[in-house]
Amino acid sequence: MRVLKGIISIMIGILIISCQKEKTTITNSKDYAIYLKEQDNQTVKEAIKKLQFWNTKIKEDSLQITALAAAAGTYTELFQSTGDIQYLKLAEKTLTKSTSIAAIGKSSHLLTLAHNYISQHRFREAKEAAQGAYLLKTNTKATEMVLFDISMELGEYKNAEKYLGKIANYSDYNFLIRLAKWNDYKGNLDATIRNMEKARAIAESSKKESLLLWSYTNLADYYGHAGRIKESYDHYLKALAIDPSNAYAKKGIAWIVYSYEKDPVEALEILDAIAGNHQSPDYFLLKAEIAEFQKDDLTKKTNLKKYEGAVKNEQYGAMYNAHNALLLAEEYQKFKQALDIAEEEIQNRPTPQSYDLKAHILNLKGDHKEALAIVEKYILHKTYEPVANYHIAEIYKANNMQKAMDPIKEELLESGYELGPVTFGKILEL
Repeated sequence: MRVLKGIISIMIGILIISCQKEKTTITNSKDYAIYLKEQDNQTVKEAIKKLQFWNTKIKEDSLQITALAAAAGTYTELFQSTGDIQYLKLAEKTLTKSTSIAAIGKSSHLLTLAHNYISQHRFREAKEAAQGAYLLKTNTKATEMVLFDISMELGEYKNAEKYLGKIANYSDYNFLIRLAKWNDYKGNLDATIRNMEKARAIAESSKKESLLLWSYTNLADYYGHAGRIKESYDHYLKALAIDPSNAYAKKGIAWIVYSYEKDPVEALEILDAIAGNHQSPDYFLLKAEIAEFQKDDLTKKTNLKKYEGAVKNEQYGAMYNAHNALLLAEEYQKFKQALDIAEEEIQNRPTPQSYDLKAHILNLKGDHKEALAIVEKYILHKTYEPVANYHIAEIYKANNMQKAMDPIKEELLESGYELGPVTFGKILEL
């Protein structure tokens, strides 16, 4: 019976792959080529001009709160536009100073600092800053929104639900995007998309570029999860029409080209174009995955080494902990080091995803029973992420739990786009 089920799964997988090959190509390089050309990043140029102005003001009067806050905002903008970690750290330094000396509007400075800490994956420090703002009782609604964000990152879902209830307002953009995130966590993708579409409508009415960019890129991601690839692609293009330098949208298109259309060469061209103006170590990891798909072991190793070189920068702190742990375990079998990082992640953010990281490493190490115990206590029915489900399936297989694994495998066969062709190939082998 098991052999028959295995044959059926393989046949289903082959059928899925065949259908994917027959699908119409939805991207067109003419749509996005203009955004890939090497050109001056206008956003960065304007931000640097603003920074020069505000830094002059700070030098004149180091206690000038307005200048400090504006400089911090510009540093953050530069980080988002360039990916250069030094700008995020400079924003933190400026915000720490403005927070310490602010007499009026202190809660706003604390909340901005909390956002900075979130970007650095320093979630407990973010919580401390946001709670400090909450005690001031001067910016309560905004503080509750940030506390929701932090609670989600920390896996404190009961607290997150409490804060979501406090800010409930179905005509408010900031509530709707958080409601979408909550529904995504609950595994209700239809509700997630529905609420993000409502948020998009509000953003389009406001015509605020920051809200439009957030709406378009997040909806593009959610549409991708739902298999609505054409809509995903269209929304990444909408984001680029507003901000031609938006690296996140370009990377999203590269993923469509690679994972959906199976065109690794074009995907790499897009990634190379992004890397010319935007620094981010995870580009090397994606390029390494694409090289594995191409069965180009040398290029894969070269990109992994480039990633390792990039994340040696201590300013990244814990931002790439999960990636680093996976690399150590999957590529180098350095399980002790990988588990140490996984434990650090659990301390920093005890989410189902952090426990999944540890369970996956333990399973690779051969500690199958221990991995299974973590799955049953901390992961199962607590996350709907395909990556976690794939790891659960692997752990079930290692523990000879074929009946438990089979329905997960069937579900994973529908997640090929989201997981990528390399992982999809491994799912077929389960």
